Amino acid sequence: MAVALLIIDMQKAFFEDGALGNRQEALVAACNSVIRDAREARVAAYVIRTEHQRDRSTWTLSMLDDDQGFLFSGTEQAEPVDGLEIDGLPELVKTRDSAFFGTDLLQRLRNLSVDTVVLAGVATHNCVAQTAADAYANNLRVVYATDAIASTNEEYAQNVLTVLTDEYRQQAMDAGEVRNLFNHGQA
Repeated sequence: MAVALLIIDMQKAFFEDGALGNRQEALVAACNSVIRDAREARVAAYVIRTEHQRDRSTWTLSMLDDDQGFLFSGTEQAEPVDGLEIDGLPELVKTRDSAFFGTDLLQRLRNLSVDTVVLAGVATHNCVAQTAADAYANNLRVVYATDAIASTNEEYAQNVLTVLTDEYRQQAMDAGEVRNLFNHGQA
């Protein structure tokens, strides 16, 4: 079993919302812990960020409908959240919820013979979940690092995790189980 870690959308803009802002310190600490565990076990880790262009060419339908862009390239909002220990990790930029959409993530994972991805970051009910669904569509197993994911809507997050863990047989693991997976290929 070859494993990779994906740190999704740990960017300043997402923590402007009170639901995540109140959990920023704990979530950053949890992500840093899983990043350290991945580095120690020599597991590939990728930082996935969302960025859009001001010219509307990368905007989602809801952004276009609302005539309001978000996470513009080069702005402070698009920067990694303070304290996140990602120096030296490869970064991929996306314009949609899934880390696979419009990036070379799948090719990178295939090049390393990765068959399992561990997901950390925000938000559970959209970007993390869409990445998980696309991983499944590409025959990759998914593990949610439960200590290192969060959402602006916990009800949505629980509902989508229930569907993905039941229907797609994806796993949710705490920090110790993820560390064991990195080190031994099993929970």
